[in-house]
Amino acid sequence: MSTPNVNPHPYVGMWVTKDGYIRHELLPNNRYDEARGNRKSAYQGRYTILGDHIEYVDDTGFTADGDFRDSVLYHAGMVLYRVK
Repeated sequence: MSTPNVNPHPYVGMWVTKDGYIRHELLPNNRYDEARGNRKSAYQGRYTILGDHIEYVDDTGFTADGDFRDSVLYHAGMVLYRVK
């Protein structure tokens, strides 16, 4: 039995602030891992993407959201760029 080829959502991957201090990794299993400075995995949780809107719920229950516009993620006052 073979596993079907499932393509991850186009927004899956690493997103970083211009200075590289904040890094959001959107994983293909609808989980995310956020690093801040030298603190790897500062926040972790799940996300849902509807169109160009993302909703975050971290593992403590804190919620946040953001929007993707022109290949840029605007999230909680931050601007993150895709790392390819």
